Amino acid sequence: MPDTPVVLADDALLGLLLPFWQILIGIFVVIAVVVSVRRLASRGQSRMTTALLVTGSAIVGLAVLGILLQG
Repeated sequence: MPDTPVVLADDALLGLLLPFWQILIGIFVVIAVVVSVRRLASRGQSRMTTALLVTGSAIVGLAVLGILLQG
């Protein structure tokens, strides 16, 4: 039997940093959402209602697409 080396930690550093990058990206997304909601809310109730309807429609559409393409 040939002696093949066993790789126990392939890209170990990247594996350790992965949760950090996910948290960092999540923080930037939350900051962007908070800033955009604040700007939208300052423009008035009419635009806020329209934005909520568009966002809700997009969420439902993405959920339906996800269910249809699941397989």
